[in-house]
Amino acid sequence: MLWPDFLHLTLRALIAHRLRSFLTLLGIAVGIAAVILLTSIGEGVHRFVLNEFTQFGTNVIGVHPGKVMTHGTPAGVLGTVRPITLEDSEALARLPNVVAATPFVQGNAEVEANGRVRRTMIYGVGPAMDQTFQMRVSVGRFLPPDDLHNPRTYAVLGSKMRNELFGDRNPLGERLRIGGSQYRIVGVMETKGQILGVDLDDSVFIPAARALELFNREGLMEVDVSYQPGIPSAYVAAQIKRLMIARHGREDFTLITQEDMLRTLSNVLDILTFAVGALGGISLVVGGVGIVTIMTIAVAERTNEVGLLLALGAPRRTVLSLFLGEATLLAAIGGVFGLVLGIGLAQLLHLAVPALPVHTPWTFVLAAESIAALIGLTAGVLPARRAARLDPVEALRAE
Repeated sequence: MLWPDFLHLTLRALIAHRLRSFLTLLGIAVGIAAVILLTSIGEGVHRFVLNEFTQFGTNVIGVHPGKVMTHGTPAGVLGTVRPITLEDSEALARLPNVVAATPFVQGNAEVEANGRVRRTMIYGVGPAMDQTFQMRVSVGRFLPPDDLHNPRTYAVLGSKMRNELFGDRNPLGERLRIGGSQYRIVGVMETKGQILGVDLDDSVFIPAARALELFNREGLMEVDVSYQPGIPSAYVAAQIKRLMIARHGREDFTLITQEDMLRTLSNVLDILTFAVGALGGISLVVGGVGIVTIMTIAVAERTNEVGLLLALGAPRRTVLSLFLGEATLLAAIGGVFGLVLGIGLAQLLHLAVPALPVHTPWTFVLAAESIAALIGLTAGVLPARRAARLDPVEALRAE
C-alpha cells in the first residue's frame, strides 16, 4: 500500500469517529500534561536548590574535626579528637593552589546597639570569608587582616541586621555590644537572602578568635578552603590531608568537597524528580488502557472492512500497520495537546506563585512525546494483531 493511501485510510478512520477519537487522545493528553507539570516543578526545585548552593562557589573544601570510623576494640586515646585550631587554618592558607582558608565558628547571642537589642546568629570568620564564599560588601569593608589570636574587635553586619538596629542610618563607626565586649562596625554586607532556611542577612560577622572566646570553644567548627579554579578538587584535598596528618599525627578530621555535596544533592533531587514524574505517569497508563479499549471496539466495528481488504489481496502486515498507525497517531496527537496543556499550566502556576520555581527542559518535552507515541504503538498491538488474523471469508460474513 502506498504511503498516501495509508495516511488517508488512517486519518479517515479517526475523523469518522470524532468524539471517540477525541476522548481517547484526551486520556493521553491529560497524562502527558500531568507528567510535564510535575516534572517541571521537580526540575525547577532541583535547579533552585543547586543554585542556592553554587552561589557560594564550587571550589571550596570543608575541613571538619573528627573522623567517622569503626574500631574492632575500644579506641581509647585514639577516640579523642584534636580540635582544629586557628594555626591549622593559617597553615592551610599557605598551601599551593589555595586562594584562602577561612576559620568558622558560629553561635547565637544577643546584639545590642543604638538602644535596640536583637538575638541573632554570630559568625566567627577570617578576613578572607567574603572572598571564599563570593560574598560582597555593600558599605565599608570586610574584616581586615589582623593578629591571629588577638584581633581587633571589629564587626560586619548583614543587611537585615543593619536595618533592624540602625534603620536607614549609616552604621559605620558605630559600636555594638556582643556578650561582654564592644565591637566597632566596619562594614555591611550586600543582601544574600535565605540559603535553605539560613538567613545570612540577619547575622553579624566577627573575627574567629573573638567568637571562640564568646562561645567558650577550644577549637573551630570547620575551616573552609577555597582553591584556584581549574585545579582538581581531589588534588587539593590530598594536599590538605597530608598537611593535617602531619600537624595532628593522624587523620582525625573529615574533608567534604563542594563537588561531593553537589553530586550527592543532585542525585537525591534526580530521584525526587523521577518519583514525581512517575506519579504523573499513572495517568499515561490509564490513557494506554483507553487506547486498547477503543482500538478493540474499532476492530469489532470494522470487521467487514478488514475482510474486504484481505479479500482484495492486502497483506496481513498492511492491516496490522493500519491499526497500529491509528493507535500511534491518536497517542501522538494526544501527546501534542498534552505538551501544550502541561507547559501552559506550568507557566500559569509560575505566574500565580512566582516563588515556586518551574522549569521545563526540552529533553522532557521530547521524551514525553516519544513516550506517548510508544504507548500508542504498544497499546495498539493486540487489537491490530487480532484484526490481521481475521479470516477474510468469516470477516465478510460479519454483521
